[in-house]
Amino acid sequence: MFVKNYDVAVIFGGCSNENEVSVITGAMVCNVLKKGGKSVLAVYIDHGGNMLAGDALADVAAYKRGVFKGSMPCSLSRGGFVLFKGDKPKRRIYADCVINCCHGGVEEGGAVVGAAALNKLPCASAAMFESSVFIDKYYTKLLLKGLNVRVAKYAYAGDITGAMQAADGVGYPLVVKPVTLGSSVGVECVHCKEGLSSALKTAFELDYGVLLEEYFADRREINCAVYRVKNQVVTSQCEEVSSVGDVLSYDDKYCGGGVRKFPVEEKGVQKIASRIYSALNMSGVVRFDFIISGGKTYLSEVNTVPGSLSQYLICKDYNRFYGVLCGLIEQAKSDFAERGGRRIISTGILKSIASNACKLK
Repeated sequence: MFVKNYDVAVIFGGCSNENEVSVITGAMVCNVLKKGGKSVLAVYIDHGGNMLAGDALADVAAYKRGVFKGSMPCSLSRGGFVLFKGDKPKRRIYADCVINCCHGGVEEGGAVVGAAALNKLPCASAAMFESSVFIDKYYTKLLLKGLNVRVAKYAYAGDITGAMQAADGVGYPLVVKPVTLGSSVGVECVHCKEGLSSALKTAFELDYGVLLEEYFADRREINCAVYRVKNQVVTSQCEEVSSVGDVLSYDDKYCGGGVRKFPVEEKGVQKIASRIYSALNMSGVVRFDFIISGGKTYLSEVNTVPGSLSQYLICKDYNRFYGVLCGLIEQAKSDFAERGGRRIISTGILKSIASNACKLK
C-alpha cells in the first residue's frame, strides 16, 4: 500500500446546516497553508458523514460542479488516514497535525477532535471539553455563569409546550435559538406571545432543544477571537457587527446584508474573552460574541470553530495568517507530545478478576 506523509490534514464539511460555510473555511485554510509551502491533505465530510480526501476538495468551484477529480473515500487511522478504492485500502497517509474546520453538528462539537485523539493525531483546534460544551448554547450559559461572566436572561426547553411556558419568565421581546445550531440558522426574534408558536415550530424542526433569550433592542454586538501560540494567549482586535433586522441573520453574516465595523476598541471585551480562554486552558482559534447594552457587557456565544477561523480579526492578510496557522500547528504538536509523555499504569485488576473466576470454577 502506497504511503505518504503530510504536514497537516484539514477536515471540513460535516453533517450540519453549516456544511457549505465550512467548505469555505476549510478551502481557505488548505490554500493558505499550501501557498506557504506546507503539504496539505484536504478531507471533506459530506452531509451523510462520508469522508473524502484529495486535492480537488480544496477548490470551492468543484462543489458547484459536484466533481472532485482524484478524490478517494477515506477513514481515520492511527497517525493519519487510509484512502480506499472501492472496498480496498490503496493509500496510507500520515499527518503531523489536524485542523478542524467543521462548523456545527457533532463535528464541531467534539467528534473530530475526539477521533483525532483516538488516532494519535495532534489537533490545532479547540479540545474536546470546550468543543462539546460551547456547541450547546444552554451548557454555554451554565459554564459562563460558573465563571462569573454576565449572560442575558434565558430559559431552555426541550419541547414546544415547555418553551411556551418558559417564555413568560424571560419576557417579550425574546430571541428563539435552536440550542446547538450556529450561523444564526433558525434564530428568530419574537415580539409577542402570538408569534412564538411559529418560531418554536421552525426551531424544533431543526434541533432537539431551544434557548429563549432576552432581546436587547438598543445594543452593540462585539466579537473578538483568542488563540494560543508558544504558550502565549493572544487576543485579536474587535469588530462591531450590525444587522438589517432584529437579529444578525445568516444573510447578514455571509451574504453582505449586515454591516461590519473593524477594528473597534473594546478592551473590556478582550479582557473577558482572554480570561475565559485562559481559565479553561483552551486551544485553537476561538471567537467570543458579546452584546453591550445599557452599559453592561453580556457574553452571548462562544464559537470553537469560527467562520474562516477569524482570519480577518487576527491579521490583515493571508501571508500573516499563514504564520498564525503554523504557530497553532506547532503548539498542537507540543501539547500532544507533552500530554503523550504521561505514564499509563496498570492496576492489575483484570488479572485478579481472572484468577478469582478460575477459583470459582
